[in-house]
Amino acid sequence: MQPISDPSLPGRHGAEPRLRSRTFTSMGTVVSLAVPSAPGTASPSVVEALEAATAVVEQLFNRLDQTFSLYRPGSEASAMARGELTLTDASADMRRLYVEASEWRTLTEGAFTAERPDGVVDLAGVVKAHAIREAGTSLPALGLEDWCLNAGGDVLVGGSPTPGSPRPWLAGIVDPEDRTALLTAFPVGSAGKHALATSGTGERGHHIWTAGLQREPDEGFRQVSVAASDIVTADVLATAIMAGGAATLTLATARWDVDVLAVKNDGGLLATPGFRNRAGQNS
Repeated sequence: MQPISDPSLPGRHGAEPRLRSRTFTSMGTVVSLAVPSAPGTASPSVVEALEAATAVVEQLFNRLDQTFSLYRPGSEASAMARGELTLTDASADMRRLYVEASEWRTLTEGAFTAERPDGVVDLAGVVKAHAIREAGTSLPALGLEDWCLNAGGDVLVGGSPTPGSPRPWLAGIVDPEDRTALLTAFPVGSAGKHALATSGTGERGHHIWTAGLQREPDEGFRQVSVAASDIVTADVLATAIMAGGAATLTLATARWDVDVLAVKNDGGLLATPGFRNRAGQNS
């Protein structure tokens, strides 16, 4: 899974804005923030606003990683895994996100869970999306109206790559059979779907568990991409469908206003209307 932000469709009127971006590494992945600027040299205000916003987003991601990462011995999550800290004594952030994850377990009928098979609380399946959500709330307050935030392929957008237009951002979805090729490109920001998340066995299977669900082998998926109005819904449902298979896919499309592109274990594709005319096109 690696959706790639690709907002470079040719425009019909004049020169297209150029994208400016900044990146940093956090939560074990690369996070990028891109904004459009006028063709030619970017004005100092655009560059300064982008750099200031990136610094705020990086601080937010790092703060959450220091709390929730099971790879950091000093984190709250690691202390809980060692039995040194109980959930009731954990921080408000930990308790709040655990409650949200537990609600998702109920909503997905057990396909999404915040507990590993060994009973350790692991919020990896929701904490990155939560960080993206929090960042997306902060960016307009920092003066950015048009932006694309990509954290390890999970994408949330605001505005347009062409400021003042309805043109959506594009996010490319990598073919799990050939990671140098795209299955399709989804117009993120259109039809009220401002977020796109992808889960797959190749990269993010470390937090995908079946939670005791029973399914036939041919009901499983190798990769699932979900477009939704918010990034937490998109990310959780992508993980849940990976864990729950075809039954959870049916549940998700019936219960939420989402578009889904699922790559079956045998290489076949299942797509909702938002993806159906795009799957198989290399945009």
